[in-house]
Amino acid sequence: MPIRTNRGRAAVYRKLWGWPLRSPRHLAVAVFIAALVLTAAGIVVPKVVGTKGTTQAGAAGSSTTTTTTRPGQVPDRGISTQVTTSPLPTRITSAPSPTTRESAPPQALEAVTKWAERWVDHPSGISGKDWLERLRPYTTEEYLGVMGSIDPANIKATRVTGTVRAETSYAKSVEAEVPTDAGPVHVTVIDTGQGWKVADYQQGSG
Repeated sequence: MPIRTNRGRAAVYRKLWGWPLRSPRHLAVAVFIAALVLTAAGIVVPKVVGTKGTTQAGAAGSSTTTTTTRPGQVPDRGISTQVTTSPLPTRITSAPSPTTRESAPPQALEAVTKWAERWVDHPSGISGKDWLERLRPYTTEEYLGVMGSIDPANIKATRVTGTVRAETSYAKSVEAEVPTDAGPVHVTVIDTGQGWKVADYQQGSG
């Protein structure tokens, strides 16, 4: 029959707690039982706790993906990249070198010669306009504007004294020397696409 009063329960508890104290044998048995309970708890509890911790760690780890890369390896991020390389030039391209005097285009030297013959021809009283008009066929329009400030009366040379020779020759330009009775004149003539024409000149001593 179940114990329904607090006094009854207290009496039962007193009997249970008092049983180990009735004799040394009862005490030894109680101590042995307690030791077994504690030992069993020490074995079972860590296993239960460890199993739960492993299960939780596994659940958490299943949702995380870890990628390990070796040194120097680029991780794969799911993006496809394509690198196009082009061969490097095997040498540096330099500016075109001048050719020899003998390879200068004859048309360029002929233009310089005809220009020089008109440049030294400035009789007394000739106007600058008339003098430039005679030079126009062999002079670029840009340089005619520069020469517009020149007074032909100030030009000392009156005749060409020798053959025009090329000093430096490129594909589209030639620097030539014109000997005159007042010293050499250095003339630059260019290929305009419509013939060779003088684009600059300088009077020099050698």
